[in-house]
Amino acid sequence: MKITDLLDESSIILNLESSSKEDALNKVINLMNETGNLNNKEEYAELVFNREKEGTTGVGDGIAIPHGKGKSVKTAKLVAAVVPNGVNFNSLDGEDVKLIFLIAAPEGNNNLHLEVLSTLSTLLMNKEFKEKLINSKSNKEFLRVINEAEEEKKLENKEKQSDNGYELLAITACTTGIAHTYMAAESLENKGKEIGHSIKVETQGQTGTKNKLTKEEIENAKAIIIASDIKIDLQRFDGKKILRVKVSEAIKEPKKLIEKALTEELPVHHENNKNIEEETETKFGGNIYKHLMSGVTHMLPFVVGGGILIAISFLLDDYSINPANFGMNTPIAALFKTIGGFAFNFMLTILAGYIAYSIADRPGLAVGFVGGAIAINGTTFSSLTNPDITLVSSGFLGALLAGFIGGYIVVLLRKLFNFLPKSLEGMKPILIYPVLGIFLMGVIMIFINPFVGKINTGLNSFLESMSGTNKVILGMILGGMMSIDLGGPFNKAAYTFGTGMLASRQYDIMAAVMAGGMVAPLAIAILATFFKKKLPKKERQSALLNYIMGAAFITEGAIPFACRHFAARYSGQRGADIVLLSCNYRLSNCRWIINVFWVHTNGTTWRNICNSSCRKSFNVYSFNSCWIYSCSINNGSLEE
Repeated sequence: MKITDLLDESSIILNLESSSKEDALNKVINLMNETGNLNNKEEYAELVFNREKEGTTGVGDGIAIPHGKGKSVKTAKLVAAVVPNGVNFNSLDGEDVKLIFLIAAPEGNNNLHLEVLSTLSTLLMNKEFKEKLINSKSNKEFLRVINEAEEEKKLENKEKQSDNGYELLAITACTTGIAHTYMAAESLENKGKEIGHSIKVETQGQTGTKNKLTKEEIENAKAIIIASDIKIDLQRFDGKKILRVKVSEAIKEPKKLIEKALTEELPVHHENNKNIEEETETKFGGNIYKHLMSGVTHMLPFVVGGGILIAISFLLDDYSINPANFGMNTPIAALFKTIGGFAFNFMLTILAGYIAYSIADRPGLAVGFVGGAIAINGTTFSSLTNPDITLVSSGFLGALLAGFIGGYIVVLLRKLFNFLPKSLEGMKPILIYPVLGIFLMGVIMIFINPFVGKINTGLNSFLESMSGTNKVILGMILGGMMSIDLGGPFNKAAYTFGTGMLASRQYDIMAAVMAGGMVAPLAIAILATFFKKKLPKKERQSALLNYIMGAAFITEGAIPFACRHFAARYSGQRGADIVLLSCNYRLSNCRWIINVFWVHTNGTTWRNICNSSCRKSFNVYSFNSCWIYSCSINNGSLEE
């Protein structure tokens, strides 16, 4: 249903004068009643005002969409009003409202109410469309503007997906599967829409796969963008051109990636052993981080789930009964600790298994699992014939090594058995790789366990011996690493180290990691709660999300704020425009600028940026390899 099916010339007021929100609402309600669309004006007015009590319908940007739904409404109807001088609507962004759309929906018409709201909200995001409505000279022109916008939107949606499907497909997946995954997807979709290319993005996060790509869509797509920091199963993309990048590149450079995927010659993916081997050989160094993070990502639910259940057991237990058995003294505490312990004990096995999986695909999974189990057990050659020998677990370090060793054992076996005919191809993953891989994995781990076990024991002893200032310094370093890059390499390195120490019962280390990860999102949440006027609507709405993410020491919630506010706010007399060169970031919403910026990556000094008219140099900012130099100018210009 079109908006203009619900709106006619008789239900539009172009010059509404109103002294208050209540007055404005009463006037548009009166007009709704005058159209003959209400069974009971008073009942409908009560519905509208009750909705306002739940929260303002002033959505921001000078727009309000009040609505009422009930038996007092005959049929679905719209009333529109232009308030040239604006009216205080207690809007989310604090701005006065100049456009009001009142919606009336009858009882039982469940979808129409939301459908109209959605359509209106989408169209009104276009500032040009909004300004045309406000400046309409007649009711007829007002309707024409809406009709044209709806038709344009309809055409846009039709063109979005061609007859053959989407031009581009993409998959996004970050190491934690919480924030970057969805930010990258949104960035690609928005930029694709902006530059006129149809793109569908599948997200692989902690909640599972969403917006899954279909077989038909894959067949018809020109190329596939894989923006991932973890292992992605590419079997379904056999024969397709694939562009592989990190998640961060999709967030920062979506336009570049889309254009590259459509215009450049990309390697065609073939699901065969040779391709896998070549990828492993050529990208060994660069993929170590990806393989590690793949293991950490799959390990995370076991750590969080098991760890929280164990923590609950301590809260429910009575320490005075038996301090040495704390967490198991009462039945209810023992229940939580036992279940949590089962989950927690999988942690290192999962880590090793999925590191191997990331390297060698499915055949590496079993080999990695076995290696991780042997690392935890601490089995040695001496212990095989002498059960009285005390086993020393190689812990986190052993599981880490097991994952990488197991993965590359399978890669080696692929090379060794590449001579077998294709008729025996099916034997490799179900017989040759698991039997030989598990055996070789076991032999290697049994051999290295004594050495890695000593290293693990020594590290634990060293950490246990730390106290006072030394422990505080270590905690400060790890906390800083968690906060400094908001989910980047430093953050993941600190988390991985903390998790490893958690497996070794070094709880102080993980406590420092958790505290550091809470700082950025909780700071943003507090800012959005108590200093609302400092932030735009969209960022204010993220307060609750950042409280939740902060409590779980997930720093990614602060990323949108970092991208938007990586330079200071400026005020003063309007001066020159912002100049941005060779940088992936863009400063926006700066109304009053006193400084001129030149952003670059080539090490140019500020003296080469500003001419002799520059009066004073300001600070130098660094953000993701881009350097920002600023200077104040007085009727000067920039040298290129």
